[in-house]
Parts: sequence; C-alpha cells; structure tokens
Amino acid sequence: MRKLHALIVGTVVNLTSFAIAQTELTPQDIARQQQKAEEAATAGCAVCGGSIVFMVVAAIVLLVLNIALLIWVARDAKNRSMDSSVLWMFLVMFTGPIGFIIYIFSRPQGQLTQCASCNGKRLSASAKCPHCQNP
Repeated sequence: MRKLHALIVGTVVNLTSFAIAQTELTPQDIARQQQKAEEAATAGCAVCGGSIVFMVVAAIVLLVLNIALLIWVARDAKNRSMDSSVLWMFLVMFTGPIGFIIYIFSRPQGQLTQCASCNGKRLSASAKCPHCQNP
C-alpha cells in the first residue's frame, strides 16, 4: 500500500514539476499542488481499503446465510419424515436458491405439530414421529 502511495505521489510530483517548467509557479503554489496530490492519493487508498472490507463482510454474511439455510433444510426434511434430508441439504448447498426452490416444491405439504412424547416437530398427517417413532 505504501509503495502504491509513493508511486502515485511520485507521478504527481513529476507532472507537477513538468507543469512548473511550463508555467513559473511560486514555491507556495508548488507546495499546495503537492499537498493536493498527496491528499488525492490518500483518498484513493482509503476507497480501495473500504471496498476490500465491504467484500470480506459480504462474503462472511453470504456464508452465514448459506449455512443457516442448509441447517433449516436439514431440520425441515427430518421433521417431514423425508429419508434423504442430507441429500436435500447437499442439493441446496451446490445449487443455491434453485435447489431451495426445488426442495420447497417437492417436500411433503402440511402442518407441523409438536410430538407429545419427545416435543419434536412432525408432520400432522404422519403416522409416527420421525424423532422418537411413537404414534
């Protein structure tokens, strides 16, 4: 980052000295132009650093949301007595929102109720609880 800053400042200083040769400026004007160039280079570095932080935070948020979605799909498939809850989880993991939409349309429909024996959720139309196997 410092090398980039030095390169930008050096380029601006060279351009400034070229401009000085063409228009005779006072030393105060030269100092002001160099200060403006350094401020511009610093602002450019700040923008670059801010965008990197944004990209890292966005990647972390997407990862957390994906993990939460996978956990929800696995639990929902288990609660609806689907034998392949792990396969559905992998489908959603590798295909993203399209796999989630496929899962939503292909899962057994109905209300989830609480089991009296184990307090787990089960499909109200199912004959037995997928968690404790009690009716």
